Amino acid sequence: MTMANVTDLQTKYSKLAQEYSKLRAQNQVLKKGVVDEQANSASFKEQLKQRDQSLRKQEQEMDSLSFRNQQLAKRVELLQEELASKVDSPSQHGLETQSVFDEDLQKKIEENERLHIQFYEADEQHRRQEAELMTRLQELEKESEQHQAVVDGLTAKYMETIGRLQSDKARLEVKAQTLEREAKECRMRTEECQQQLRRCQSELNRQVKQSSSVIQEKVPFNDTKFGDYNSLNVPPHNRRHQLKARDLSGQALSFIQDLVAALLNFHSYTEQRVHIYPLDSSIELISPLNQKFSQYLHENAAYVRPLEDSCLQLHQSITEDTVTVLETVVKLKSFADNFSSYTHFLQKILPYQLKSLEEECDTPLCTAALTAKNQELQRDMKRVTSVFEKLQSYIYLLALPSVRQDAMPQSSTSAVFTQLAACLHSLHDAIKEMSKHYNQKAGLEQDLPTITQKLCTTTECLLGSLGSLTSSTGKIATFFSNNLDFFTSSGYSPRGSTVPLNPLQAESMLANKKKASAYIHAIKKARPQSVPYKEALSNRRILTSSTESREGLTQQVHQSQEKIARLEQEKEHWLLEAQLGKVRLEKENQRIADLETQLAAALQGSPHSQPAAASTLAQSHEEVEKEQKPAGRETTLCTSLVGMLCTTPTVEHMGDEESREQLIKTHYMARVGELTTQLQISDSKAVHFHSECRALAKRLAIAEKSRETLSEGVKLANQNITRLQDELATTKRSYEDQLSMMSDHLCSMNETLSKQREEIDTLKLGSKGNAKKNKGR
Repeated sequence: MTMANVTDLQTKYSKLAQEYSKLRAQNQVLKKGVVDEQANSASFKEQLKQRDQSLRKQEQEMDSLSFRNQQLAKRVELLQEELASKVDSPSQHGLETQSVFDEDLQKKIEENERLHIQFYEADEQHRRQEAELMTRLQELEKESEQHQAVVDGLTAKYMETIGRLQSDKARLEVKAQTLEREAKECRMRTEECQQQLRRCQSELNRQVKQSSSVIQEKVPFNDTKFGDYNSLNVPPHNRRHQLKARDLSGQALSFIQDLVAALLNFHSYTEQRVHIYPLDSSIELISPLNQKFSQYLHENAAYVRPLEDSCLQLHQSITEDTVTVLETVVKLKSFADNFSSYTHFLQKILPYQLKSLEEECDTPLCTAALTAKNQELQRDMKRVTSVFEKLQSYIYLLALPSVRQDAMPQSSTSAVFTQLAACLHSLHDAIKEMSKHYNQKAGLEQDLPTITQKLCTTTECLLGSLGSLTSSTGKIATFFSNNLDFFTSSGYSPRGSTVPLNPLQAESMLANKKKASAYIHAIKKARPQSVPYKEALSNRRILTSSTESREGLTQQVHQSQEKIARLEQEKEHWLLEAQLGKVRLEKENQRIADLETQLAAALQGSPHSQPAAASTLAQSHEEVEKEQKPAGRETTLCTSLVGMLCTTPTVEHMGDEESREQLIKTHYMARVGELTTQLQISDSKAVHFHSECRALAKRLAIAEKSRETLSEGVKLANQNITRLQDELATTKRSYEDQLSMMSDHLCSMNETLSKQREEIDTLKLGSKGNAKKNKGR
């Protein structure tokens, strides 16, 4: 076990000891709380005992009072008896004695009443105190039970924790002893390795001296000593730096796309708002200032879209095989130019924005609060435009090294990137303030009487675009600040030189790399393998059998195609027959309708003309049947009223008018009954469909509400998913970078160890050879 594991176990043991001490302190606090609660419970019990004593004392007083009351009652009775016995004696002495007894009796009665009142009050007070004390006793018992349950639970928990900690302590002590033994072994091995290292160092020093003497004698010129010559050397290709640059450019492209979409929406919805407020362009003509402002805003895509296109070209120019530094990123200049044109566009529309807000303040319904918010928005727009101007300056400075060499010293690059990051944070703060003021302004505009639904919708869209703009600028500022170390680091430079990389050097390095790669591929080109004889014979048999089966399948396909063509012809023939039959059926239906009208006209005429009309109808019906028979078609019986009249023998052979009228009446009554039934069925269906339509309308309204609720939930879920995906991607990239760095570090350490082992083996062999030589001597 290594020293790192020992350190980790000691750290864990110290943490467990700290937790154990914390738990012991908490246990002491809880014990103190339990003791306090027990003391309170004892005091409450003592108070309860005192109350019981006072209660018993009052009961004794009540008993004495009741006993005295009984004595007084007996004495009153005796006095009454004596008074009754002395009523007959009319002497003066008896009267005086009677008056004395009356006074004494009155006093006793008053005293009795007073004692009764005191007894009642004492009894009521006793009952009340008893009830209060019983309630208090029950509450205290409940609290005592709860405290006891808490104490029992905590005691069990702490006992379990103490047992677990003791077992952990024993296990860790065993591990610590094992680690101590391993540490001793490691120290011994370390001493041996240090001895070997000293020997290796002495050997390496000797080899360095020998090599330096050889270099001084044999190498006439060393170009790494001079900066001008060393700058001509091709620097090593940093693949990890390129992959990191490719990844960061992809992230920057996604952020720029979000920013471009937010800017397009913001300018477009601002144009719509200008057409709606303070004057609606669909009703009356807006001011010339707003017309010009709307015209400029309509051109925003021509300035915003190139930002995304130039950033995409910049991302495509950064590949794994290129060298990405400020001196070689040529596409950054086009992005800087497009950003500069967009900044000029913001400067051009800024006066119109300010004047448009002033027009809103001049409207009659504009309140003082709205005027204050418009003034705050004017300051926000000026601040946003100034921040974009600063960003344009910094981006142009970063694009200069790719256009002109030595345009900006390398020492200033870090300061430019730092100021650019601070400026991005300032842009995020400014847009955040503008979004907050727009929200407050929209809330004040809701109270205006002239507000329209169109303006409310446009304002909501404008606020949404400001929210997305705030989010995208915040992401860009955070992304730039998190990767500021990579942007300010120098990824490529010749060994031992501080001169920045030249684009010509980068092209030379890439050309040499391609030549070396092509040479390696040419060396490693493998010969094509030949097919064994048995496998070739089996492939030939399979090919022959597949050819024969292919010919049989081809014949089957031809036969199937001929059969399909014949069936298609028959299908067309029967389709034509069906169309002809449909035409004949329509003609027959038309002729039957004409016969029905003729019959109705004949029935409405004179009774003498009815037989003639009937005979005419019969003749026409016979003609129809004669026409149908030569055509080779099967005739069908007519099921309509006219057909029944024509084919009924009673009408043909009976000349009686009553029978004919009765038959017609019967048929028409049956037809009326059928139509009534159909009408009732239609009414019932209509009522059913109406109720279904109302139910469906209610369900549709409920579904719309649920759809809106679910759509809001989906939006929130998508936002959370996007945020979590961004966090996951960021975490994943950081972990991948850490893993790649650790893997590179491990590879380098393995190489170093392998070299040291080889050197140690070489030195051992050399020492053995020297020992043998010494022995031979």
